[in-house]
Amino acid sequence: MNDVKIGEILLPGDEDEQERQENRVKKRFWPVLKRAMRQVPFSRDLVAAYYCALDSRTPTKVRGILLAALAYFVLPLDGIPDFFALVGFSDDIAVLTAAFAAIRGHIREDHYVAADKALADEPDVQPAG
Repeated sequence: MNDVKIGEILLPGDEDEQERQENRVKKRFWPVLKRAMRQVPFSRDLVAAYYCALDSRTPTKVRGILLAALAYFVLPLDGIPDFFALVGFSDDIAVLTAAFAAIRGHIREDHYVAADKALADEPDVQPAG
């Protein structure tokens, strides 16, 4: 997966696009995360990013980047189908890694606390709150 494509995926989009992405992410994040837990090496960061993206205090551009990356993660069809063992989430990991690098410092401690709370219920991962 080349940098241009990842850069295109991570465009924050306008308010309407961000709202569509947010709805898609809210609907599909937890079921996809459950399937990906063993393959995604940074599940805690991923869940913290979810909470950061949904936090109204997060800057709009940061929210847009995270929502774009998380929407790519939850898409049923992407570069490498997720049902392929071991490599299925590799493209998702590349996009998420690029997103984390782009928004470094915006995922706060309270996002990690919420992530830890949600992950404590594994394997029945549910949204904290």
